[in-house]
Amino acid sequence: MHNPIGAALLTAFVLMVAAAASSASAHDYRYCLQGREWGYPGNCQFSTYRQCMATASGTYAHCGINPRVAFRERGRYR
Repeated sequence: MHNPIGAALLTAFVLMVAAAASSASAHDYRYCLQGREWGYPGNCQFSTYRQCMATASGTYAHCGINPRVAFRERGRYR
């Protein structure tokens, strides 16, 4: 790049995106957008059913429980 300020801003942006992606991984969210386009388990970035349904609106997708959350190992009973 010929512009050092632009290069610094781009680098800072990439680092911010990488930090955000690693801090909140997709497997922690409760709902997944599922359909032909998304595969299985789908796009699992929704914490509420309403968020997922709003994104699915007007598409051939639907919302389901994230299998990583549904089948998460619970604490041991005593």
